[in-house]
Amino acid sequence: MKISRDTYILFVAALLVISCSKEQPVLTFAVGGAPNEVDYWERLIDKFEKSTGIRVDVMRQPTDTDQRRQGLVIPLKAKQKDPDVFLMDVIWVGQFAASDWLLPIDSCLEKSDVDINTFFRSIIQQVDVFEESIVALPVYNDCGMFYYRKDLLQKYGLSAPQTWYELVSVAEKIQEKERNKNPQFYGFVWQGAQYEGLLCTFLEFAHSYGGGLLDENGKVHLHRRENIEALQFMHDLIHKYEISPPNTFTEMKEEEVRLFFENGNALFERNWPYAWGLHERDDSPVKGNVGIMMLPKSSTGKAAATLGGWHIGISRYSDDINNAWRLAEFIVSYAVQKELTLVLGWNPGRSDLYDDQEIRERIPHIDVLKDAFNNAVARPNLPYYTQVSETIQRYLNAALSGNLTPAQALEESQTEIEKIVKAYHE
Repeated sequence: MKISRDTYILFVAALLVISCSKEQPVLTFAVGGAPNEVDYWERLIDKFEKSTGIRVDVMRQPTDTDQRRQGLVIPLKAKQKDPDVFLMDVIWVGQFAASDWLLPIDSCLEKSDVDINTFFRSIIQQVDVFEESIVALPVYNDCGMFYYRKDLLQKYGLSAPQTWYELVSVAEKIQEKERNKNPQFYGFVWQGAQYEGLLCTFLEFAHSYGGGLLDENGKVHLHRRENIEALQFMHDLIHKYEISPPNTFTEMKEEEVRLFFENGNALFERNWPYAWGLHERDDSPVKGNVGIMMLPKSSTGKAAATLGGWHIGISRYSDDINNAWRLAEFIVSYAVQKELTLVLGWNPGRSDLYDDQEIRERIPHIDVLKDAFNNAVARPNLPYYTQVSETIQRYLNAALSGNLTPAQALEESQTEIEKIVKAYHE
């Protein structure tokens, strides 16, 4: 049948309309945090869209970490195509990878300008490798740090402690003197309430005593001499030496600890790097008098810092993996990581940025952070980590309160965790 010229033109025009009406896939990037952080992420994504022509919807998640996790678990469990790209707390990476939700990115890295050697090798190995494949990359590094009052140490002619027992000795001397004018003054404040921060604190003490949560085979092994000694020392800081407040195991979380120290009521503080900027604000009572260093250690051990932070991953169910990788590649680039550091105060995931001159001028303790991240200890990369953590927190807190001895707490915790592991593998 012969088709007229006019009919042919109309047919081609209709095909073009249909073709143009099909929108290109839109990436979804899930990110949460403080409102100012998410606002800045939207500006970064706008920059990405303009430079690549790739459309991205920002899925604004809550500030609360547990709510953010749940907001990712639900769509991933349902194998939904969105979100394509998301940020994960370090303790989620193993769980998400074991659930087969994360896309291995080894082949993406091979074709990319992203050099895996520009990240901290130990962090990549501890967090981002699952079954010999890389499944995520660090965006923001975090770890436990030790803060001290420079002015008070100078006033009494003492030095910042290198070991835990030096800490006790220095804290006792200065606490006694300072209480003449401030009865609420304590030597050392740290996170001891029953929540994730307690496990982080314990992990640092345990590793500094030569212990830890896992044995050489990667199995949870709590009930051992080094861990008992570490937990006993934590208990004694409150009840024997009395250099940590009695509400340490009931109330002390990050902000409670920070404010206690910042208000001039403590000599030493264990907290995360975020506290530095707040201690140095113009309205801070301790501005200009705070030092920061690696945490102390036992007399025979090695200083350790529990690793925190956020890592970027791509959903296995993304319907646009190539562009999803382009977004991830953009976020871990030198320029964007530097911007996040200078604007939001984030500690970069890339190790090469710790030698950047502008960053070094902005963060005077950058070498301390770099050393800490090179020695950072990750929490166990287990698919059932949340259950394990909640169990350990409960028993650690019972030991700090004196309801159980450290040996009893760790033995009972070990028994309960073995049941969790067995149930997971059945």
